[in-house]
Amino acid sequence: MKYEHRFTVEAPLTAVAEFHKDTSALRLLSPPPMVVQFNNVEPLEEGSVADFTMWLGPLPIRWVALHSEVDPLHGFVDTQQSGPFRSWRHQHQFRAVNENRTEVIDTIEAEYGSLVSRFMWANLPVLFGYRGWRTRRELE
Repeated sequence: MKYEHRFTVEAPLTAVAEFHKDTSALRLLSPPPMVVQFNNVEPLEEGSVADFTMWLGPLPIRWVALHSEVDPLHGFVDTQQSGPFRSWRHQHQFRAVNENRTEVIDTIEAEYGSLVSRFMWANLPVLFGYRGWRTRRELE
């Protein structure tokens, strides 16, 4: 399965890249009622790991992702090492539209692994709609 979401933010490419590089952005980009507990989130670099638990109400979902293809200005990939999907590859791309506007492109390729993963997949439009809104709120 493949999912893609795009939005623009009125902020320079460098600001968008720095925002997504900050480990606290994951918490900011998680919509209520989702709560994220960080088990171990390493600074974004090639081979770094993000180990966290997402709480969907009373349901804990542990997720471990490996970062790769890290480009300080243009994005990165996170690949699920363990979690609710059979496979998950999320490419984050940042593209300068002009000096004060950036396009953010999220492309996910995944395979279901459980009933929870099907629920999560169905809710990606809500999640990424929130992420676009929150990114604009933080940076504009």
